[in-house]
Amino acid sequence: MAEASQIPMPVPAPRMSRVLDAAIDRGPALAAVAGLLLLWQGVVWFFEVPEYMAPSPVAVLGAFQDNAGTLWLNFWPTFLEAALGFVAGNLVAILLAVWFVHNSTAERAFFPIAVFVNTIPIIALAPILVLIFGNGFAPKIIIAGLICFFPTLVNMVRGLKAVSPATLDLMRVLSASNWEIFWKVRLQSSLPFLFAALKIASTTCVIGAIVAEWIGSNFGLGALIIEATFNFRSPLLYATVFTAALLAVVMFALVSFAEAKLIRWKSSDIH
Repeated sequence: MAEASQIPMPVPAPRMSRVLDAAIDRGPALAAVAGLLLLWQGVVWFFEVPEYMAPSPVAVLGAFQDNAGTLWLNFWPTFLEAALGFVAGNLVAILLAVWFVHNSTAERAFFPIAVFVNTIPIIALAPILVLIFGNGFAPKIIIAGLICFFPTLVNMVRGLKAVSPATLDLMRVLSASNWEIFWKVRLQSSLPFLFAALKIASTTCVIGAIVAEWIGSNFGLGALIIEATFNFRSPLLYATVFTAALLAVVMFALVSFAEAKLIRWKSSDIH
């Protein structure tokens, strides 16, 4: 009897190969960061720049080690303010966008108000909210939410409307309800637009929380930045700024990860 032909099974890539590929992909970015740090260290050393003006990377690393507890304690308030503001601001924007798409009168009435609120500088709005709500978490969360709100509103409205007329006609021919059209067509078309806005909001919400802490707060990374500035503790100032930047990068990465899991395609209309 002839031996049955065997179908070759795919061999998974070795773990070391995947690690090597990841290292090669991130190699240019890591090399650029290392080069900038070396340049920074060299400029500070060669020109003998005073530490209170511009600390070296080594001094900033030492500030991380010496003030790890302080940075950690002030990290959590800023993280909570930014995260809650991110959720609240984007949730309100999404709900309003859905309302606007299904009610053109509401869009004509309230969209100009949203534009007007967005034109008010956050640094000018923050003291008003602090006066109304005090120095607690509430004004910081509101400011972080406001800074997330408008980009998400605009993108979500655009995404919900980015459905071809032919698709809507087909759904109506199939006797689809408004809910079915929204869930199966409009929402799916809006996801790439939504995540484009969420990526922006994931970083700007950290900015909003820190700006709010500058106006009136005794805790948080923003308050620590003010304290380090007035006390000429430049290494701690730089360490705090880098901690805030790291928080924004982590939030951006989480949104990007969620996008990769939920969306397998992107509309050509997104820029």
